Amino acid sequence: MAELATIARPYAEALFRIAQSEDLAAWSSLVSEMARVAADPDLQALTHNPKISDADIASTFLSAVKSPVNAEVNNFVTMLIENGRLTSLPEIDAQFQVLKNTLEGAADAEIVSAFDLSSAQVSELIATLEKKFGRKLNPLVSVDPSLIGGVRVVVGDEVLDTSVRAKLQQMQVALTA
Repeated sequence: MAELATIARPYAEALFRIAQSEDLAAWSSLVSEMARVAADPDLQALTHNPKISDADIASTFLSAVKSPVNAEVNNFVTMLIENGRLTSLPEIDAQFQVLKNTLEGAADAEIVSAFDLSSAQVSELIATLEKKFGRKLNPLVSVDPSLIGGVRVVVGDEVLDTSVRAKLQQMQVALTA
């Protein structure tokens, strides 16, 4: 995985420099959309088919992107295809988002709950977590019933696990030690 991160870094940094000089939010959503399109298994199969020309791959890819595409995006996608790097777009997006969050003093917070959270509960949780982590957080909320209860929050490389499953695992370790 480190190799993919190494490959994606210069592309993400180049896109970020362009985005900073233009509309960072628009570029952020565009890069995320392109990453979702590039992650599609059918498109990945298409990119690995030697019978399909680079121009056909580019036109198919760009037609799947719903956002408006300018010449810079077209050139970027063409360059990725020529270098065989189109499938690295999800990692490029991840690194782009890290650069954007760093600039904005923010971070992504992956919140996994045992049950669905209302928007009021998410807002209250985010306010508490922002005080704890000392920065603005962008929540990505999902549900995992195997947690039994509570939440698990991942911000960067920090993990805050208050789930019942984690407490039961701690108890098991303590009892078997």
